[in-house]
Amino acid sequence: QVQLVESGGGLVQAGGSLRLSCAASGIIFSINNLDWYRQAPGKQRELVAIIISDGSTNYADSVKGRFTISRDNAKNTVYLQMNSLKPEDTGVYYCHTAAKTSGFGAWRDYWGQGTQVTVSS
Repeated sequence: QVQLVESGGGLVQAGGSLRLSCAASGIIFSINNLDWYRQAPGKQRELVAIIISDGSTNYADSVKGRFTISRDNAKNTVYLQMNSLKPEDTGVYYCHTAAKTSGFGAWRDYWGQGTQVTVSS
């Protein structure tokens, strides 16, 4: 199994910054993409940013130019640097990955427990 543990959430004023981290551990043969999703109260979970194993990235339009996703493959860790935060960025942020636990296994989806980000106006 693969475990994802997020950290770095908190309360920040609008215009401030936070850095989220997500560390993958357990039986890991290979990790493909590492993503950050968020879910605001009363809304569906949405993709915020994705980074592929080759380092290519993609972002939701709402965070482009403000958020930066990066990964440390040696540590199986993904980061989300969030700058110029807005109240609409408030929500629970989840780390997600598709990973294999063996060379013969299938790709499976894994989720972290989520970390709360609250941006006050």
